[in-house]
Amino acid sequence: MAAESVVIAVKVSNDIVTARQAGLELAAELGFSLSDRTMIATAISEVARNITSYAGTGEIRLMIQDRDGRRSMVVQAQDQGPGILDIDRALEDGYSTGRGLGLGLPGARRLMDGLIIKSTPGQGTLVEMWKWVPTGA
Repeated sequence: MAAESVVIAVKVSNDIVTARQAGLELAAELGFSLSDRTMIATAISEVARNITSYAGTGEIRLMIQDRDGRRSMVVQAQDQGPGILDIDRALEDGYSTGRGLGLGLPGARRLMDGLIIKSTPGQGTLVEMWKWVPTGA
């Protein structure tokens, strides 16, 4: 798994579990601690849940790439949903356009080492987040 990317289609709530499990497996292979694996899996759950809640369908892609000059586990959540009108506001704790608590994206950002959102209203959203692989792993 470590050499390529893994793609999980996200259409129904069970796909969130599948994406989370794939993230846990890759994180374990990369030598992340149990607490880091839990944070990664939780962040994956949050962005995958956003896909099912707001876009309907999309995908989670897991890969290993360099971020900020360091080897990283990268998670991309992509959809062709309605997009995010105000990304800064979407990253505020408590802000939600749906019935959620507004903790998904801000929570994912806190759990990972980096998070970038690219979104075009009416065309979809790409959330890319990463956690640096522990040194020596």
